[in-house]
Amino acid sequence: MTQDLHISTMSRNELDIAIDWAAAEGWNPGLHDRDSYYAADPEGFLIGRVGDEPVATISVVRYDERFGFLGFYIVHPEHRGRGYGSALWRAGMQRLAGCTVGLDGVPAQQDNYRKSGFELAWRNVRYEGRGGGERVEDARIVPLVSLTLDELTEFERPFFPAERTDFLLAWLAQSDSLALGCVEEGCLVGYGVVRACRNGYKLAPLYADRPDVAELLFSALVSCVEPGEPVFLDIPEPNAEARALVERHAMQPQFETARMYAGPAPTLPLERIYGMTSFEIG
Repeated sequence: MTQDLHISTMSRNELDIAIDWAAAEGWNPGLHDRDSYYAADPEGFLIGRVGDEPVATISVVRYDERFGFLGFYIVHPEHRGRGYGSALWRAGMQRLAGCTVGLDGVPAQQDNYRKSGFELAWRNVRYEGRGGGERVEDARIVPLVSLTLDELTEFERPFFPAERTDFLLAWLAQSDSLALGCVEEGCLVGYGVVRACRNGYKLAPLYADRPDVAELLFSALVSCVEPGEPVFLDIPEPNAEARALVERHAMQPQFETARMYAGPAPTLPLERIYGMTSFEIG
């Protein structure tokens, strides 16, 4: 049935297909995510076609020889049930052979992912709030661009299981976004990014060494969003302080994903992660 499926690597422009399909699924991608995702791994996005028609997509970003991340696993609704998704999945996993592979999947798909060797690590929950509020005046809050790349990458290193400088530089430079850091005694102790999405804004990531730093950065970033605009934050459920933050700000849960890994799960400082970066590429 899948003999008519042709699988190829997406070009930068073709990545828009996967992003548009993700938007149709309700995943609410950022307005300018494409270039950041492509910077992470230009070879890491596959598309399946029947003739000239796209029927399925998957991202299989290989950050290094040890770690990769799978996302954008979508079969167009008109072509489901024909085996195209399974064929593309196999091609994607082959590209990540030898790596620990992470993904964020809806709970209904957990059993299917387990059959492919993935195990649940924790849940992420998306919360929705509203922008606005009193502007934060605090000398510790600085534009992230005022820091050196070495300062930023040194702080970022514990939060992700592989080096991703190219992605990070593109992510922080995208249009319609704001990146702020919190600096104490010359050291970065937290940072966050808010960016425009198809619906409202996402605060992603939000990293902080302490709960009060997370609160300060959250308030500073949200206050820069137009009052009343939706603001979304994807928290790792095991972080009790992150749960307390969204409750203080009357944010409401929207949906959840299952963070799963095939292979040895990396050890991440979840107590310092108040907002995940991306469900699509980690």
